[in-house]
Amino acid sequence: MAERRRTGALSARVRSRAPGTGRGPALVVGLVLCVCATGCGGDGVAAQDARAAADPVRTVREAPGALLEAGSSQARTSMEMAAGGTRVTIRGEGAYDFRGQLGRLTVVLPQDPAGAPEHRPITELLAPGALYMKNRGAGVPADKWVRVDTATLSDGNLVTGGATDPFAAAEVLRGTRTATYVGRTEVAGAAVRHYRGTADLALAARGASPAGAAALAAAAKGFATAEVPFDVYLDDQGRIRKLRQRFSFVGGQHKGTVAVFSTTLLYAFGTPVTVALPHPKDIYAGRVAEE
Repeated sequence: MAERRRTGALSARVRSRAPGTGRGPALVVGLVLCVCATGCGGDGVAAQDARAAADPVRTVREAPGALLEAGSSQARTSMEMAAGGTRVTIRGEGAYDFRGQLGRLTVVLPQDPAGAPEHRPITELLAPGALYMKNRGAGVPADKWVRVDTATLSDGNLVTGGATDPFAAAEVLRGTRTATYVGRTEVAGAAVRHYRGTADLALAARGASPAGAAALAAAAKGFATAEVPFDVYLDDQGRIRKLRQRFSFVGGQHKGTVAVFSTTLLYAFGTPVTVALPHPKDIYAGRVAEE
């Protein structure tokens, strides 16, 4: 009996390779693949769009998890602030490891409108619960790093460093309370779905990773409001390609509330990221003046 089964299987393999009628199954499979390539894709996109529109709050809240699955990416950041009739923009660029919550950014400060010498770019290392800065200025030796515990910052390092930690920015979305699916568009050539809504920092802190929870809880108390309006653009894998958030805080020298717009662009997912944190002897122990 076993011999007949083996003979039958062998005959089936031989027939599938023979010319003539043996090509039928292969032709059918080829036609099915061709039809799906031209038709099923459109239906699939329509179905995904329908799901995206049906529960946008859940979709946006799941975006940080999609970044963890992606592992890492390159990142560009910008931070815009308007105060006293002057608008300044700080830009950053680098790479980020979402699983390790480690990143390295080069942050470029705007040129002084008064004509003072241009600031040197600041190197920032992002780590769970900590921010390291080099070329911080204000009397810090050139070969030393400044370390800041992000949980002690009133904004949880969403604004202080001049560049929002990419994963911290994503974890704010865990606190999404309202969201609307705007539609499909493109970001840097990638097809994305655009969502607009508001997130609550206190709610985000409760759902954040252990490393991010304390910083977001501090931000919920330190900002003028815990509500964060956002626009986020997710690709077909649910990964954030662009995230724009509005943070509000009470200005120190400026009366009233100051709005800060933070934009994070993520691309080249899977990029290898290596971040070597400073040795304790390389960390500046003195007082850092405010800038």
